[in-house]
Amino acid sequence: MITGELKSKVDTLWNAFWSGGISNPLEVIEQITYLLFIRRLDDLQTLKEGQARFNGGVIDEPIFKPGQAHLRWTRLKNASATDAHATMSREVFPFLQNLGGEGSTYSGHMRDARYTIPTPALLSKVVDLIDAIPMEKRDTNGDLYEYLLSKIASAGTNGQFRTPRHIIDLMVAMLAPTPADEICDPACGTGGFLVAASEYIREHHSSALTDARQREHFHRSMFHGYDFDSTMLRIGSMNMLMHGIEAPDIRYRDSLSDGASGDAEKYTMILANPPFAGSLDYEAMAPDLKKVVTTKKTELLFLALFLRLLKTGGRAAVIVPDGVLFGSTKAHKSLRKMLVEDQKLDAVVKLPSGVFKPYAGVSTAILFFTKTESGGTDDVWFYDVQADGFTLDDKRNPTQANDLPDVLARWANVVAERVARPAVVDEESSPSVVKVRGTGLETTITEHSRARTDQSFLVPKADIVAQDYDLSINRYKEVVHDDVEHRDPLTIIADIEALDDEIRRGHEELKAMLT
Repeated sequence: MITGELKSKVDTLWNAFWSGGISNPLEVIEQITYLLFIRRLDDLQTLKEGQARFNGGVIDEPIFKPGQAHLRWTRLKNASATDAHATMSREVFPFLQNLGGEGSTYSGHMRDARYTIPTPALLSKVVDLIDAIPMEKRDTNGDLYEYLLSKIASAGTNGQFRTPRHIIDLMVAMLAPTPADEICDPACGTGGFLVAASEYIREHHSSALTDARQREHFHRSMFHGYDFDSTMLRIGSMNMLMHGIEAPDIRYRDSLSDGASGDAEKYTMILANPPFAGSLDYEAMAPDLKKVVTTKKTELLFLALFLRLLKTGGRAAVIVPDGVLFGSTKAHKSLRKMLVEDQKLDAVVKLPSGVFKPYAGVSTAILFFTKTESGGTDDVWFYDVQADGFTLDDKRNPTQANDLPDVLARWANVVAERVARPAVVDEESSPSVVKVRGTGLETTITEHSRARTDQSFLVPKADIVAQDYDLSINRYKEVVHDDVEHRDPLTIIADIEALDDEIRRGHEELKAMLT
């Protein structure tokens, strides 16, 4: 998280755009994105030149060709405001649009990019502010862009708001991606899930980036994101780049159309918060999805899509509206039955309804499931999150109450218990201690012993089947009511009569005093 002087510089930069006549937060971020990218290209070219001097050879794959030196950041920032403004609109943007060659993902995103800084004076001010921002460290670059993206949420313009980062981090930590995964978000927006997954791998599998083959996979084939909002694609691509992913696969695609059919069974992990309560042209929908579920509800179609995109053994963590858990339509029931009977439904984490405030008060949950095509659901873990570390009103101020660390800790218990099931109980230890066969590890059984009055508990598959595959936590959670001893009704009536007699005597005494 950026603080202090750097945060102040970003706020000044943001205010400069607003006072200069650009008030749409998405447009502001777009323009800042282009300028940050131009500066980064110059830094990369400088690095290539240094390597060439050290090796005594020519520059390997130069970014700026002969005759394009005036397009570099170091030249633009020192040019006059009028010249820089003209060069940006006439030459720099055509250069960016062709960067990477015809057909590259970046050139595709930039095809509709527009340079909208209205005056040379505003450009000059913005260039000076950006040049003063330190960008030498990947962590700083990523935090800087995360702070910029938070401006979208604070403005809430055009219905654009992101999944809260702490909820994303929870989902990523529960799935625990590895360097071997291929991760996809078919409704990626600004790329928050993919960025969080990349940061998790850097933190927990740092050695993977020292291996040439795995490093190539990390930068070029691990992360895949699709969206049909070209603005979000440009911002998402830059978000990944600023977090140190060199060539993420971020593409324009309507994920529910037939265009996604080529990616069937391609990914090992899906992290997503797909659009809620939407509908679409049924005729344009991918035929393969129609075979899975007959509906126009996008939240159900995306779940069917995730099952199609995952490889067998692949895992998913996706946010769904509560209606998916208990909806009574044939499509709702058949999809839930499919998750329980044909795949392996791992967990349902119920979120408080204020998580997406102030922009939406919809109640949501996170579904965790594994594609098996052969069943495997023995029980489903439920957790009822009451607090996420922020107030659940429109202000969303930080608070002490936070269940998310407990969610992670108890999920680790669930995973350990499920792994330990094929093992034998150690005869010499406590019956509650199970040794995981072949590992020498021990785990204390906790979740299987928890009552349904607790905040988290496991529900056997048979109970879910008996409830017609209803996945709402209230269907299984038991509420303990305090015993209240009520007085006998005849005693209460007698007391009332006694009070009436006392009131009547008081009236008679008052009447006697007044006569």
